Amino acid sequence: MRAYTATAHRFTDFLGRYRGEEVINAEALTKVNAADLRAFLADRRAGGLGAASAARVLSGVRAFLKYAAEQQGVPAQIPRTRAPKRPRTLPRPAAPDDTMGLAENAADAASAPWIGARDLAILLLLYGAGLRVAEAMSLTADILPIGATLRVTGKRSKTRMVPIVPAVREAIDDYVSRCPYPLRGAVPLFVGARGGPLNPDLVRRSVAGARRRLGLPDTLTPHALRHSFATHILARGADLRALQELLGHASLSSTQIYTAVDAARLLDVYRHAHPRA
Repeated sequence: MRAYTATAHRFTDFLGRYRGEEVINAEALTKVNAADLRAFLADRRAGGLGAASAARVLSGVRAFLKYAAEQQGVPAQIPRTRAPKRPRTLPRPAAPDDTMGLAENAADAASAPWIGARDLAILLLLYGAGLRVAEAMSLTADILPIGATLRVTGKRSKTRMVPIVPAVREAIDDYVSRCPYPLRGAVPLFVGARGGPLNPDLVRRSVAGARRRLGLPDTLTPHALRHSFATHILARGADLRALQELLGHASLSSTQIYTAVDAARLLDVYRHAHPRA
């Protein structure tokens, strides 16, 4: 919300300077054209804004212009402007030993044994089932006891079934048995030190601490565990369509990026191992 509000303010400030007008009201916003949007984006890019952020800014401006049109009671006619092309970056998976070492180190460094069990359960869920951090945080206690599969609600409220391997199930059961707070019904499965919903930032801080202690790269974030899950099972022969279902991707193109990751890994092995590479 803060980001979109800031975008609206920046756009009206820019429009005032660009048009030489002191006041930009809702009526003026309904007359914005494609040249105005391109000039605004050019101004923001000149200030160092990246392509991904520029696309988000453009989306915010379009929503703001639509709102202005609604306030004026006129049809919204948003100028067509192509968003900057975002460079496609490959996910950076970690080695299996590094992911397990990270989870275990984070658990060992926790302030209480039950908190360590909680952190281990969460990190194994991310790596062992490919969950996003937000998906793990949204789980409620009514999924207990954990079975062989788990129903997960992901982006756009899309649900999917993911298999839960024994190691992940055992870690969750261990956390539940140690947790000093009652975990029943619709309460969050993963709770904070005082029993309330767990802040995802605490998971990221726990991972960052373990990463520093083990000398692992900064790219090994909680979300990188999901990337590692996808890359490792694809490398072991998983079907791309099955992986799409496991990850909850709406489009296969989002999943196909992992084939490039696996190809890059194979080339790296080749370059280091082949005598004539």
